Amino acid sequence: MHSEVFQTLSDPTRRRIVEALLSGEQAVNDLVERVSIHQSGVSRHLRILHEAGFVQVRPKGAQRLYSLRAEPFRELDAWVTAYRKLWEARLDRFGEELERRQRARAAKRKEGSS
Repeated sequence: MHSEVFQTLSDPTRRRIVEALLSGEQAVNDLVERVSIHQSGVSRHLRILHEAGFVQVRPKGAQRLYSLRAEPFRELDAWVTAYRKLWEARLDRFGEELERRQRARAAKRKEGSS
């Protein structure tokens, strides 16, 4: 995973644009209304998202329609999944150790009350 991906998605406006595009293909003017910034700002952020591979553009007459590309999000998900597996394994070991200690404590109490 390239740091460019995180740099691209670190901007809150770009994340709002990505979230707006989750509902499907949209024209720039529709995105302007959804993210509440000037058209030139939306266009600039769309250019950055396009260059980073997050969105694709399709001309339709005078309009340019933008939609999300699945590939970079699959790559991001695969990257996160690797770390999720790491943390799940650590949490599983922690849970097993906690259970072992609780059983040992319960056994000690039982011995003391006998």
